[in-house]
Amino acid sequence: MALGPRLDLRQSQSLVMTPQLQQAIKLLALSNLELEAYLAEALEGNPLLDAASGDNDASPDEAVEEALPPVIEAPETDAALESAAGTADDLDVDFGAEQFHHDSVSDSVGLSGGDGEGIDFDSFAGADETLHEHLLVQVGEHFSGIEAMVAEQIVALIDEAGYLRADLTELAQRLGVPLALIEGVLAGVQTFDPSGVGARDLSECIAIQAREADRYDPAMACMIAHLDLVAKGAFPQLKRICGVDDEDIVDMIRELRGYDPKPGLRFGGTPAQAVVPDLFVRQTAKGWAVEVNSGTLPRLLVNRRYYTELAKGAAAKSKAWLSEQLAGANWLVRALDQRQRTIVKVASAIVKQQEGFFLHGVAHMRPLTLRQVAEEIGMHESTVSRVTSNKYLSCARGLFELKYFFSSGISATDGDGAVSAEAVKSRIKALIDAEDPKAILSDEAIAQKLSAEGHDIARRTVVKYRESMGYGSSVQRRRQKALAG
Repeated sequence: MALGPRLDLRQSQSLVMTPQLQQAIKLLALSNLELEAYLAEALEGNPLLDAASGDNDASPDEAVEEALPPVIEAPETDAALESAAGTADDLDVDFGAEQFHHDSVSDSVGLSGGDGEGIDFDSFAGADETLHEHLLVQVGEHFSGIEAMVAEQIVALIDEAGYLRADLTELAQRLGVPLALIEGVLAGVQTFDPSGVGARDLSECIAIQAREADRYDPAMACMIAHLDLVAKGAFPQLKRICGVDDEDIVDMIRELRGYDPKPGLRFGGTPAQAVVPDLFVRQTAKGWAVEVNSGTLPRLLVNRRYYTELAKGAAAKSKAWLSEQLAGANWLVRALDQRQRTIVKVASAIVKQQEGFFLHGVAHMRPLTLRQVAEEIGMHESTVSRVTSNKYLSCARGLFELKYFFSSGISATDGDGAVSAEAVKSRIKALIDAEDPKAILSDEAIAQKLSAEGHDIARRTVVKYRESMGYGSSVQRRRQKALAG
């Protein structure tokens, strides 16, 4: 059979994403703060988009249309919930292998939201003083000449925890100065604030602080030299080595616990970033109400009057560009409305499924999956996943990420329903926090207590949950409670 080229016609179906659909999916996954930066770019690039303040609503004679409603309340009934979906199904698309790369919008300049608030002077505050800056100031106060130069080199080698991670002999050779000078300057640096800075190991750090507290007696020096025994809880051996009785050893351990093992971390820490909730949930007389937090978002308007003025006498190319901008502005306003409705729809389903949590706490949380929510609202799991990514819900019980409400379940021993893994973790935490220091619960004992309460859980599951919450084993907790006195 001869081989040769030929042309064949074939029919196939494929899903083609329009640029607008890509943008709609991207908007759905953004948090409110990220969306604020995205809208800042849109307002800067589209002259037909305006951001209206909340106290300056548009009037008909201004020819400004398509205002985005700032708040959408969740429907109170299942029938109303279905009718509130609007056109949100346009965003319900599953792309198993989608790979789209977009520039981050988080570095854009945010908007004030037009809420009339004054200037945030806190944003002009200088950065916190770093450890190195704090030490260099003290170098200038305590040293001069060649000693100041050596002290600056030593400070440069101190890490963020306050420890000197360098070999003094190598430093002396590199600087071309005697080792005795390096050691003398280091001794001066170790008197700087914070106490314990410049130490080369944990024992030296604790010893420096003990000297400044005038507690570095021979018994305390012996204990600091045997910190490994303190960590193991070998108190009889420590009493014998240090030559003290029970009362003295308890007092020394209490003093030891008051020292800072990482003094440098007091400086230059990154300030905690406040999380802005994307949704508010509150209980009303008619049920649960879910609102989108519009406080960080401007109210978008499409200025048709400006479009009409620009289009008068404009060239054909200019009119085509204006029409494109008008279409883009109208689409963005509708896409934002779709986004809000979709988020409220998913959040309403979560609140309905986890009503026990909102009423009674984490002990009444039910196991929940993305599929359950997707089936209830008639959307795909990928849509629910996008909605719940990087978004936070504020309610009377605190601030929670939407992903928090999805967890696996632990079956009941009587076969009647299941309980959320978060509820089981909460119960394990309560058992560990309430345990008697003289009767520490083992993992097997915790599993038996949970089984008696109706939770079918294995010991290895208890270990996994305990470690995920940062609790040590029964041996480690016994030592910690013994050290705490």
